[in-house]
Amino acid sequence: MKRIGIIGLGLIGGSLGLALRRAMADVDVVGFARRKEVASRAVERGAVGRAVPELRGVVRGADLVIIATPVLAVREVLAGIAESLDAGAVVTDVASTKAEVMRWAEEFLPPEVSFVGGHPMAGREVSGIDAADAGLFTGCTYCLVRGPSATREAVDRLEGLVRSIGARPLLIDASEHDMSVAAISHLPLLLSSALVSLTARSEEWPRMAGLASSGFRDVTRLASGSPEMSRDICLTNREAILRWLDGYVHELGELQRLLTEQDAQVEQFFRDVKERRDGWLGSRGS
Repeated sequence: MKRIGIIGLGLIGGSLGLALRRAMADVDVVGFARRKEVASRAVERGAVGRAVPELRGVVRGADLVIIATPVLAVREVLAGIAESLDAGAVVTDVASTKAEVMRWAEEFLPPEVSFVGGHPMAGREVSGIDAADAGLFTGCTYCLVRGPSATREAVDRLEGLVRSIGARPLLIDASEHDMSVAAISHLPLLLSSALVSLTARSEEWPRMAGLASSGFRDVTRLASGSPEMSRDICLTNREAILRWLDGYVHELGELQRLLTEQDAQVEQFFRDVKERRDGWLGSRGS
């Protein structure tokens, strides 16, 4: 691999640039960002060797193109770069939802280009190039979804790249991915945001704010993420999120019933969930 083009130089795109340049010093990493100051800062931080001023310029001559934009912007990017990609190039993305992205790739990209959807299960509540970190992906699961026209060589190349930045590649179906992350990633985002909305709108908030500590901070961490990213996640994974949200509302109803009618079972509820969470943490070696 001689050249990698990265479109979008925020937290994930910038972190990928830093990680790839550290892992593959002989590869030319070129970047594009809509805002010139972001592109300049990415060069200053070493996330890319150089930045180009136009979208098509970043993909010409690139063996691999990484789209690191918010989900809804991926469609526009795919349409904009399709005619400029070299035959045999590999295109991937880092979007939090996959089914819509895979459909867009099939719609816009030529058959001689391999598209492998990607989603690193890593992130932070802060965004932007200044938050980028070469170690962001160390130890994380990195989902890969093979597109219909993607070659086995393209998938192998992406798996090797993922391993080179310290992550664990996982080949997964797009629909399975979206249903799973709706539960373990997108639902927590909604719960975090709903809790902030509920408490911050309360007349008691000025007093409560001074009492809030690590528990409130940890549970609401995701509410500090990018509103644009959160919007795109909800709009491109609506059905799966609604399914899990319905289940959560039911679970809250059951907990409400216990607190109202079944005092003797309240402790057992917390014992059960503690056992399940501790088992999950143990299986991860945490």
